[in-house]
This record gives sequence, structure tokens and C-alpha cells, in this order.
Amino acid sequence: MSPRTFTLASRASQLAQIQTNIVVANLEALFPPSAESSPRFATSFMSTAGDRNQSQALYLLGGKALWTKDLEVALKEGSVDMLVHSLKDVPTVLPDGCVIGAILEREDPVDSLVVKAGKPWKSLEELPAGSVVGTSSVRRVAQLRRNFPDLKFLDVRGNLNTRMAKLDAPDGAYAALILAKSGMVRLGMGGRLTADLLPPTLYHAVSQGALAVEIRSDDVEAIELCKKLTHRQTQWSCLAERACLRVLEGGCSVPVGVWTLLDVGTDGQGGELQLTGCVTSLDGGIHVEHTLKEKVGCVEDAEAVGARLAKILVETGAGEILADITKDRERRIGEAETAEAGKETVVQA
Repeated sequence: MSPRTFTLASRASQLAQIQTNIVVANLEALFPPSAESSPRFATSFMSTAGDRNQSQALYLLGGKALWTKDLEVALKEGSVDMLVHSLKDVPTVLPDGCVIGAILEREDPVDSLVVKAGKPWKSLEELPAGSVVGTSSVRRVAQLRRNFPDLKFLDVRGNLNTRMAKLDAPDGAYAALILAKSGMVRLGMGGRLTADLLPPTLYHAVSQGALAVEIRSDDVEAIELCKKLTHRQTQWSCLAERACLRVLEGGCSVPVGVWTLLDVGTDGQGGELQLTGCVTSLDGGIHVEHTLKEKVGCVEDAEAVGARLAKILVETGAGEILADITKDRERRIGEAETAEAGKETVVQA
């Protein structure tokens, strides 16, 4: 019987394709194509709802399923076998029949400042008052407004190449962008990074910098392959962060930031997890932050730390912030729908 061919699918963006090829390369290192018994790996790329709608702010479009739902339909139908995601884009609750099979070793999870080509600024502090900083993340905007009230923040959509073109356009509005360092490095654009933004200036997104492989929960062969791909330290850290976000019921547009340190013991079985989480109001005026540091002996222990941290955040003010954010989003969505209905009425008239 010939070896099975596994089809890995992802979004069609250049970065998503690079990330998928990274996973394929890792699989082929474990299962060399030269061996007759090794499984084979193919790729498939498709557009998702988040790719198709580039006009509205992510904050108004909804949750992370924008990037994953179309891919998951193909996975569940069996037309593909594995999905490659940036783990930060994956909802904390997956559809029935789907599981995270593997989490690969994490790249540096920090956000970075990227200034317009030819400009001399080396930090956020050096940007002139009134400078426009582009980012599609309300998490970044909320946190940065706390310390940089004189800067203006403007939504910017599109893949990384598109965003960089908007930044560098001579007549463009942006003085700088805030981007995930990992994506820039994977695209070979690390040389454009101006400065890393570390805590307490900016806490990164949950699971940022990590790649995940989503599979069908009943695909025994895929499960076994994924076990060999998983980087345990990254898995424990990211699942602790995701457990925190799950309890907070946050999505990609909710200002939840994290910072994780995990020291694994010499026996490789346990370690000490330090997890910081924060929730910030949209105007930056209210910021709730807490850190837990506990011994963990398994991935379930790490997830339990994340869940406990979330409950502490909720009890100390994050619950009110998230409730206000939900009300704000519903109001703005309602305003957008009313405006759209008005346009349709004019056209019909």
C-alpha cells in the first residue's frame, strides 16, 4: 500500500504560504521523502472571509473565525487534512470534530515598531506629536494610548506587503506601523524592524509568534504525526495564554495582552510558569494587570494557571472593561448597519 499524502491548507497570503511551507519542511525532516514508507505532503491555499473584507476594521468584523472558518469547512469535508494557522488567529473554542494537533516552537512573540522608510526615528518616544501610527489591533492601540497620548492611531488592513507599501508611500498618512515581529522575520523583512516593544510598554497577543496545526479529531494518523511536531515548552505557554483568553471570552479584537515565561526543570517534565495578563480600556484610561507564578507539571496545570489568572483579572476590573467594549462594538456595528441601509435607500430611490 502506497504512503498517504497529507494536504496542508492555509490562507493564500504570502506569509501564510511561507508558514505552511515551514510546517511541511518540519514534517519532511521527520519523515524524509526519500524513505518509501514516509507519508507525502502537499499544500493548498485559499482565501478566507478576513482576506476578502479589507474595508472594515477588524474590531467591527467579529471574532477570529474570520481567518479559520472557510478552512475548517474544507478540513471537515475531508478535502484537506491539516490546517496551518498563526495560533493567535485561532478561536479558543474550535468546531466539533476539530482539534489543535501540533504547536511548533515559537518565534519571538513581541510586537515591533516599523517607521516609514527614510525617517530617522528609532522609538515611539521619538515620533513627533500628532504622528499617525498604523495598526489593526485594538489591543495595541489601547495599551499604547496609556503612555503615548500625543500619537494618533489609525486602522491599517491588508497583508504585510500591502501594509508596508501604505507605510512607505511618500504621500501616505502613516509615520510608523506596529507589527508582529514573527511575521516580519518569516517574510525576510526583519531588517525593517525599528524597535521591539516589550512589557510594560506593550504586552503581546495571546499565542503570538506560534504556528499551529489543526486536524480532525478522528484522524489517528494525523494525530501521531502532530505529536512529533509539537514543541512542549511553546505548547504549555500558549495553551496557558489561550485558557486565560477563553475565560475572558476575548477575540482577536479585544485588548487582552500577555507575557509568559516558562522555566523547564532539568528532568524535562515540569517547570515554573510565570504568566502576566492585562486588559485595557479602548481609550487607555483603565488598565488591569496581574501576574501568577506557579509550578506546573503538565499542560493541564499550565491551562489551569491561565484560567485562574483570567478570573483574577475579571474580579479586579477587567469584567467591566470587557462589558463596555462589547457595548461599544454593538453600538458601532448598529451605526454601520444603519449607514449601509441609508445608502441602499438612496440607490433604490
